[in-house]
Amino acid sequence: MTPPITPTANPVRIPARPGATGRPLTPRDQKGNTLNDDLAHLDDDIVSCRACPRLVEWRERVGREKRAAFRDDVYWARPITGFGDTDPWLVIIGLAPAAHGANRTGRVFTGDRSADFLVSAMYRAGLASQPTSDRIDDGLQLIGCRMTAAVRCAPPANKPTPDEEHACRPFLARELSVCANARVLLALGGFAWTTTLRLLNPPRPWPKFGHATEVTIGPYTLMGSYHPSQQNTFTGRLTPAMLDEVLTRTHQLAARADPSQTSRDRL
Repeated sequence: MTPPITPTANPVRIPARPGATGRPLTPRDQKGNTLNDDLAHLDDDIVSCRACPRLVEWRERVGREKRAAFRDDVYWARPITGFGDTDPWLVIIGLAPAAHGANRTGRVFTGDRSADFLVSAMYRAGLASQPTSDRIDDGLQLIGCRMTAAVRCAPPANKPTPDEEHACRPFLARELSVCANARVLLALGGFAWTTTLRLLNPPRPWPKFGHATEVTIGPYTLMGSYHPSQQNTFTGRLTPAMLDEVLTRTHQLAARADPSQTSRDRL
């Protein structure tokens, strides 16, 4: 286990601003309730963002050209907001939307095999109401946790540039600021791990990413897991048992910080 790190400063806090209307409807949480103002403004700002020309061109081109299997679908083809509990103890941070997954369905970790692998594990861990995440209206609810991404637009070859990551980072800062009771951050893959470290900015040297690595940074425990990409799951680098162990550990960490916060207590 990596030794605890005490940051020299508080995590970045960027205030929400009134945003342009980016969604066709008032932003709502997973149960259909109107979001609090901070999350509503954040969602508006994310969805209306066109800051990175390369990402805008790619996400929209994918939405026009489509994959043959989804030729009848209307692609979302816009940035992706976070999804899940609006007062989570656990925040799961991925890399970016998949071109034919979240970029198609409009919800993070929805509609592809990475989503299948992750959400089925979350269901086994008591973090999700069902083991599948197929489409935005499938009834999925997350329990005590929230899924989000380091970069909000689908990038070509799943590789955002450093400038694109930097431009998107304030959205994650605002999301964590709104999720004031979050105590465990689970970074899926090295990219999300590094983005989270850049955001929290603990003293260097920073801990290296590794599966099941954990480090204390201020009010958070940051934990790493291999990303549930097909490259990792098909090769056995990440197995269901490995992800189950990580999610079990997140419960233990949250219970240590505040026994009332874990989803097993909230079911």
